[in-house]
Amino acid sequence: MISPEEKKEIQEIFGQSLEALDAETFEQLHKEQRLKYHPDKFEKYEDEVVKELANRRFQRIEALAEKVKPFLKGEKKIPQKSQEDIFRDEAQFAFEGMKIEIITKDKDLKYRLFGTRYRWLERGDKFKVPNTNAKIIMDEGHAGNSIGFTESIRMYLTFTESDSLFEITQWLFQSIAGQADALIIQGNRIPVDLQEMMVYIMRKSFLRLGNGE
Repeated sequence: MISPEEKKEIQEIFGQSLEALDAETFEQLHKEQRLKYHPDKFEKYEDEVVKELANRRFQRIEALAEKVKPFLKGEKKIPQKSQEDIFRDEAQFAFEGMKIEIITKDKDLKYRLFGTRYRWLERGDKFKVPNTNAKIIMDEGHAGNSIGFTESIRMYLTFTESDSLFEITQWLFQSIAGQADALIIQGNRIPVDLQEMMVYIMRKSFLRLGNGE
């Protein structure tokens, strides 16, 4: 679902209202904005603030695009008519230590994910996923093996039934969209796509229906 605030952002970023867009026009506008704000274009600037602002803009462009594309195709982000228990309102989810590995050619992606705290995470600190109480720790025995220009970022995600899976998945997606070459969760390669990521994590972390009381 696209909120009124997101509709305003779409108008601002892509120059047309959501209602006025069609798939072909949006594809061209999306391409133009990606090229304009891609982080690689700002590597020449020494000002870290400029780089960070451009990176945030790029991430927001990708996040909005993931909502606009299915909207224009008349799709829904989650198949509401599915009979799977994971799609029912009373479904409960939790997981301790979900293994996530990100393969990337972007040497700075780990800092975009965790900021300067990345080095502390390597030493056993925990990262709190924004807007949730979910926690991430790094694989202390994994140095981020590099082969040529490819680097892997390995981490473990823990969340409880009180955490929003949407917030967790959206944060991860927005952080790596356009930058990750591959995403591996619990040993399976998953497309860097908000819906695909959400459904896979739901299936892996499903506990039961109801609150267990």
